[in-house]
Parts: sequence; C-alpha cells; structure tokens
Amino acid sequence: MNRIPYLGVMALVALVMSSAVWGADSPQFRGPNRDGIFKDTGLLKTWPAEGPALEWKVDGVGQGYASVAVADGTIYVTGMQEDKQGYLFAYDLTGKQKWKVVYGPETLDAQAPGSRATPTVDGDRVYIMSGVGVLTCFAIADQKQVWQVDVFKQFNGQAVDWAVSESPLVDGDLIFATPGGAEASVVALNKMTGKTVWTSKGLGERSAYCSPVVFSFGGRRVLVTMTAKSVVGIDIKTGQVLWTHKHETEYDIHAVSPVCKDNVIYYTGGYGSGGGALEVSPDGSSVTPKWSDKNLDCQHHGVVLVDGYIYGTGHKNSKLMCLELASGKLMWTSDEVTQGDVVYGDGMLYVYEGPKKGIMSLVKAANAKFERAGSFQVSQAKDKHWAHPVIANGRLYVRHAGTLYAYKVAAK
Repeated sequence: MNRIPYLGVMALVALVMSSAVWGADSPQFRGPNRDGIFKDTGLLKTWPAEGPALEWKVDGVGQGYASVAVADGTIYVTGMQEDKQGYLFAYDLTGKQKWKVVYGPETLDAQAPGSRATPTVDGDRVYIMSGVGVLTCFAIADQKQVWQVDVFKQFNGQAVDWAVSESPLVDGDLIFATPGGAEASVVALNKMTGKTVWTSKGLGERSAYCSPVVFSFGGRRVLVTMTAKSVVGIDIKTGQVLWTHKHETEYDIHAVSPVCKDNVIYYTGGYGSGGGALEVSPDGSSVTPKWSDKNLDCQHHGVVLVDGYIYGTGHKNSKLMCLELASGKLMWTSDEVTQGDVVYGDGMLYVYEGPKKGIMSLVKAANAKFERAGSFQVSQAKDKHWAHPVIANGRLYVRHAGTLYAYKVAAK
C-alpha cells in the first residue's frame, strides 16, 4: 500500500487549511466584539461585476434599521409589523423562519419608523431594546419573556428625539442601558433577572444613540460610551464615573461606538464635529487628550480600527478615509465611496452607502491608498440604507426595507 510521507501529509493539511473558510458567529451589534470586525476568513478578495451571489432573501421582517445577530445556527432580527408592534424573528441559515415573538410597541418616528437596536444573544437568552426604551429578555428555547424593564420610566430617563438606538451590551452577569436620567445616565441590571445592580451618578446627560463597549485597562473593566455631550468611562463593577471628555455635536447625536487599541480610545461624531484620541491611564481611571481631527466626522455609520489605522466615512465630509491612530494623520480619502456603514472581514472593508444609494463596496483595508475590489446595488426599494451589514459563516447579511438578504462571500 502506498503511503504519503509525513511531511507530505503536513503540507497537504496546510494547503487545505489555508484555503478553508473559517466562519464565526456574530451574536451582537457590529460583530463578536462590537467593533465592526468580523472573524470569518477565506472570504472573497474581489467581486464579479454583479457582486457576490445572492444565496437567499426573505421579505416581511418589517420596518426598521436593526442589523442581524447570528448565533448557533440562528439569525435574529427585529422589525415593526402593521400592528405597530415590534417582533423578534428567528431564521435558520437557509432563510427559513423558525419562530417570531412580539416584544411590544416600536417607535413611530416619522423620519424612520420601526426597530433600531440589534438583538444581543447570550447563551440561551436573547435581549432586545425597543425604540421606545423597553429592554426585554427572552428565553430562546420556548420564546417566553423572562423579564422586561422600561428603562426610561424606571430611571426617569430623558427621551431622545429620534428614538432609542442602543443595542444591549452584556458583560459577565450584567446588562447595560443608557436611559440618560439625571442620576442614572447609565445603569447596570442583572442579566438573569432584570434587577438593578447600580446606576451611574453625576453625569446628568441624556442618551445619545450610542451602543456602549467595554475595554480592559490594568485589569479594570471600563464601560465606554458617548452621551449627549461627552465620551465617558465607567467602572462596570461599581458604576463609578471614572472620567469624562467633552465632545459636542449638533442635535446631541453621538451614535458611533468608540474603538480602542492598547490604551488609546478613538471617538467621533457627525455634523463637522469630528473626533479624537484619548490616552487612558494604566489603571483606566483617567484620560489625556492625544489628538483631535475634523476630517472623519462619522455620524452613525461606525468605524473600524485595523492594524493601527481607523477607517470610516464622513458626514459633512462625505468620503471614505483612513486615519493613523497614533497621530491622527489623514492617510487618504476617496470620493468613490461616500457616507456609509463600514465593517471589516478578512483584510477587506465592506462599505454600505446610504441613505439613498444602497451600494455595497469591497475595499482593501490598506493605509497606503484606496483600492476598491468590487461593488453592487443591494436594493432599489425606497427606504434608508442604514442597517449595518453583518458577516457570519461565509455570508454577508444586509437588511433593507423589510427584506433580509444573504450573499455568499466565502471564496470557493
């Protein structure tokens, strides 16, 4: 019997492994770590003229701008139906509906009615924040409501102009929300019961559409978010406000989650306000401004931080651009891709232009120059192209105008 030498076997395995597609779930807003970076590998580096193949689409997910969460073979998405109620839908990976459940009234905002926040999947539970500020926990197995808290009513929150857009954040035993009350700008609840664990004191700022993130500094876990007029850091164990940094923008819209590398946090806002970098002390207890920038004034479309460089699109400066995190230096801009959601997967940027264009572009994540590797039109339907795209298990998921699209972006 012929035998393949050991080194030959290892070479063959390496070849197979290098060409394999490694898929990963996306159980919350903007990926596993809420930073717009998706873990799939083996994805296409260029697209044909017509774009990647559409594997399937489903209609009827309702009005809204929430992205999908993908976990354990199930896709979760929310939308408002004709009865003005918000529904959580669950689909299998072929687009077949598994179940749906109502979670309560959704926002009727005239400019953009429907759901806002992406579901958060944690173990055997899924959490939803409605546009009217009600946080709900469901058991996945039987779709029964475990608990529900109206964070505005319970914490005397200050209503925001265009409905709540904060996707729930779970960390350890806690789930966080930003009602923006005078003495409870940010709150922590027990994720199993919905009972209050702590409320932040001393901020006195209302919510600003931002989905919070948690970073670690010297062993201390710090919740970082943007309120109406500030970037803030809060100790997640105690609720103590560790630091604030003033940043104001029109209409108090701070909808972009900060990103972080080592001890440097980057934040940004739209309407020409721009952003900047904060250097965090080793123990997370204080920050020092490092630099500021007016070029990248990202409104609500998200940025990604890859290998020390920030990629995002501007609002008034409606271009795709690249900044160096260390200095704030503008590396390049491109008029070819304008304002849109930016996410990252396997060396490439996926930019979903909106509100009216609906063009998805594939761009190399390179700091030297702009290089586009493909583009296609997602939908001609008349609705805002605002839902952030998601990459999971070799597919690109895009939600628009009541339809969920799944494109094959895994290489053969």
